[in-house]
Amino acid sequence: MTTPAPARRRRPPALFDQRPMLVFWETTRACLLACRHCRASARAEPLPGELSHDEGRRLIDQVAGFGRPFPVLVLTGGDCLMRPDLLDLVGYATRLGVPVALSPSVTPLAGDLLDDIAASGVKAVSVSLDGASAATHDAIRGVPGHFDATLATLRDLAAAGVAVQVNTTVMRANAAELADIAAIVARAGCRVWEVFFLVHVGRGTATGAISPAEHEEVCHFLYDASGYRLTVRAVEAPFFRRVAAQRRAGGPPPGGALYARLAGRLAVLLGPPVRRPPAHASPTRDGKGVIFVAHDGTVLPAGFLPVALGNIRSRPLREIYRDDPLLRAIRAAEFPGRCGRCEHADLCGGSRSRAYAATGDPLGDDPACVMVAAAASPAG
Repeated sequence: MTTPAPARRRRPPALFDQRPMLVFWETTRACLLACRHCRASARAEPLPGELSHDEGRRLIDQVAGFGRPFPVLVLTGGDCLMRPDLLDLVGYATRLGVPVALSPSVTPLAGDLLDDIAASGVKAVSVSLDGASAATHDAIRGVPGHFDATLATLRDLAAAGVAVQVNTTVMRANAAELADIAAIVARAGCRVWEVFFLVHVGRGTATGAISPAEHEEVCHFLYDASGYRLTVRAVEAPFFRRVAAQRRAGGPPPGGALYARLAGRLAVLLGPPVRRPPAHASPTRDGKGVIFVAHDGTVLPAGFLPVALGNIRSRPLREIYRDDPLLRAIRAAEFPGRCGRCEHADLCGGSRSRAYAATGDPLGDDPACVMVAAAASPAG
């Protein structure tokens, strides 16, 4: 008797195969801050080889070349405000119909350019807040007084009519303050909270990451936080979507001490939730719906995944995104390990950046996922 071969899992409908949702352009590595977890290991001066003004315009043309609906072009750094031609580039993209978001650092430049930013046509500006107190935030950002300056910038942007997103990177130093940060975001009228889960690249290699169990607890807390009219997004934690799906299906929250502390504190600060948390179902990950262009035109699957795929100076971004073998494998969830066998492979698929940082293989397993950690334990 012939044993039948195991059925191959059918690939789900091809999402993001033709165009990304987000194109990140590291406009410069220059930045006046020296943050402990900086992906770019930014410095005060631009690095050699930065894309010129004309090359920047050609990159914007290439983003428009994906066709409608155009991806959102996120201008980041370093500090994107360190580019003297930044607002001209924003204007050029806006005239083409390409939506633009800015991710600047909070420095005196941000205050000097506030009116110009508000008038530039950008869709949103993201500001980083990495602690609920000056002691925590200033220690992470490396600048005394930066916490107060950040809160002032949030107020000034909102007053100028700019849509504001708050970014927070989760690490050992601030995990216990996440509920208080959520309250600051909500009370400031910022409707989007994007929470980054640490990947050990750049200066982030020297920063303490939380455990897989704590990653799970934070994701459950973020699901709760989205019940307060906050759009909560998780970066480098695609298992947040799995957690959200399980909770919406009636699954219980975890029993860990960190979750209990954060959930209890959130209820004290903001009261009961005002809505059922929304679904978090867009299955993006590094290289799937997301692509990153470095300061010198090198294309990476994401800013935290330093695997060069080509350069826009010699090959169109659209061609790299659509045809690169690694990106095609990522989008098809062709992972050889536990992530590939997981029933949530398409919805989640694990952080490709963290897999690479931990194993040297961008298709490897994400060690921050509790399911991967359980499989790797002697009992698993």
